[in-house]
Amino acid sequence: MNELSLTSAFLIGLAGGVHCLGMCGGIVGAFKMMTPTSASTTWYSLAYNIGRISSYTLAGVIAGAMSSLSVAVIPGSKLILFVLSAFMLLAMACYLGQWWNGLVAVEKMGSKIWRMVQPWSKRFLPFKTPLHALPYGFIWGWLPCGLVYSTLTWSLASGNALSGGMIMLFFGLGTLPTMLAAAIGVEWLMKGFRHPLLKQIIAISLAAFALFQLYQASLQI
Repeated sequence: MNELSLTSAFLIGLAGGVHCLGMCGGIVGAFKMMTPTSASTTWYSLAYNIGRISSYTLAGVIAGAMSSLSVAVIPGSKLILFVLSAFMLLAMACYLGQWWNGLVAVEKMGSKIWRMVQPWSKRFLPFKTPLHALPYGFIWGWLPCGLVYSTLTWSLASGNALSGGMIMLFFGLGTLPTMLAAAIGVEWLMKGFRHPLLKQIIAISLAAFALFQLYQASLQI
């Protein structure tokens, strides 16, 4: 793991923030209905997002640990995982840039598990305190998402649990500005995140980084 990988993970989360609003923005928008009428939605939204990012980080730790095990047992698996993460990153760049939507099929893979997990979130509604929004966000962090799955392949190629967790943590932090802006109602910031030029710039940058990763992998063959 290096600083470039963490920065890229953050940019993926930042660029995918608008996509996150499409997936779980309805939850953010319904916070006023879930929280006490006299309460501010800010603390509830922050607690929800902390729970959501915690689930991403835990998934990264698990993926990183699996990576460590596979590298120890299967010779050459690190290079295979590295190439897989590069291809998934390229697919993600195409998805964010709206050049190709193949990741939609990846999202369907987790739908069956999600149907079993999602009912548990209802136990925390309505929110009595911000602490009730924390486990609610943790459960919704497992919502099937192609961006999350793609970033998880980086964790699989990271080589250890700590690196895997850090990659997913930075990805989650990248999604935070958009989600908070939507909850608080910062419309001008939302318009900036939705600007097509910004999304294209980030998508092109991620595609270039993916191609660079594939070039590095070719040198090791």
